[in-house]
Amino acid sequence: MILYLSCTGNTLWAVRQLAAATGERIINIPDCPKGPLQYHLADNERLGLCFPVHGWRVPKIVCEAISRLDISLKGHYVYSLCTCGDDIGETFDLLRKQLAAVNIPLHASCSLIMPETYVGLPFMDVDTPQKEQAKIKASQKILTKFIDMVVRREPTNYHIITGQAPHLKTRVLGGYFTKRLITDKPFRVDSQRCVKCGICANVCPVHNILGSAGKEPQWLHNGRCLACFSCYHHCPQHAIKYGWRTKGKGQYFFGKRKKE
Repeated sequence: MILYLSCTGNTLWAVRQLAAATGERIINIPDCPKGPLQYHLADNERLGLCFPVHGWRVPKIVCEAISRLDISLKGHYVYSLCTCGDDIGETFDLLRKQLAAVNIPLHASCSLIMPETYVGLPFMDVDTPQKEQAKIKASQKILTKFIDMVVRREPTNYHIITGQAPHLKTRVLGGYFTKRLITDKPFRVDSQRCVKCGICANVCPVHNILGSAGKEPQWLHNGRCLACFSCYHHCPQHAIKYGWRTKGKGQYFFGKRKKE
């Protein structure tokens, strides 16, 4: 079983390959029911946790899901894969503590550097198409090796890119990011460009946007927003803005270049 979160498709790309190699089911975390998450694993089944790194941390919706997990493990192999634009800081240190709190070990981990998606700060933008492809190509090789390890149930910490000053990034900058920057308040839509297609509402992983065909999007401001920018990146008219912070910036989602 693979529990996953994917916002712009980078993580889902990896999850599908893991699922194909292991023959195991995938479960989208935002679609999980409320209350205890009770799952039964077959004797030879693995447990995977896959997600994008948000602010050098585990996304809050993933943390919440982990805290509700009710799984009886009897020697089952547990692994995790995360995706990021540059580095992950101490993300896996936090994950191990969160899993330990619900009596789940972590036998293997891996990080993949994928195309940038966070555009919520002045100095952050998407990669060039050339850099996107270079990252995906390099990550495919790493993913292939990690999948082989997962299939063989090897304990490993493979390709863990913590970056410089990982403690500072995760504990200090990550804390500020979580408290101040994960918000939907700056989101706006340019009414002159919006064609009311409803795509933004459909791609929001936490259903934080009220909208459908024929209606402009409305962010619900209910505290669920992940600031993942899936709505921004998928808008075919580039009509969604995050205040002034996305002015002049590009868009990306996995497979976007193939559609252009």
